[in-house]
Amino acid sequence: MANDRPLILASGSPRRRELLGRMGYTFEICTPDVDEHVGGHARDIVYALSERKALSGAAHYDSGVIIASDTLVSVDGMPLGKPEDEADAHRMLRMLSGREHEVFSGVCVMDVATGRHETRAVRTGVTFRALTDDEIDAYIATGEPMDKAGAYAIQGGAGAFVTGLDGSFENVMGFPVDDVKDMLSHFDF
Repeated sequence: MANDRPLILASGSPRRRELLGRMGYTFEICTPDVDEHVGGHARDIVYALSERKALSGAAHYDSGVIIASDTLVSVDGMPLGKPEDEADAHRMLRMLSGREHEVFSGVCVMDVATGRHETRAVRTGVTFRALTDDEIDAYIATGEPMDKAGAYAIQGGAGAFVTGLDGSFENVMGFPVDDVKDMLSHFDF
């Protein structure tokens, strides 16, 4: 029975915790320590990293179901992770200004006892209006972009930049809830 196994979120992200909690699940948290250096297309990177994080989290448990996720922004095929500093955040936001980009979230759900897992990479297209340098600087001054892929939080101040969305809003936050719910159902949750 599903209730006999713990559900474990392998993530330090407060946004993922919030979204999984809103879905009504009770879960534990472990923060995986993995090498995040992976090359390739953003879709392939998040797929690989979500699996790597699930395996890392699973190493600390004898049973349960692990959920791990990773998110990247991609513009012109170039993956954008978290900015290194304010100048890097400015560079990223300038790249996203006035155009569409893609957000990819990889999600891996794994049964710790059996190793059976399912992994998906979910895409959402996001379009920003044209941004001025002053708007970008004011947004960076809030500190919000500094720990976000692509240097923005759609659920925060950057929501005002968005003029189009093709796909899941929650995916842009880093956790595609509809896909997560579907995947968990395959593991009897």
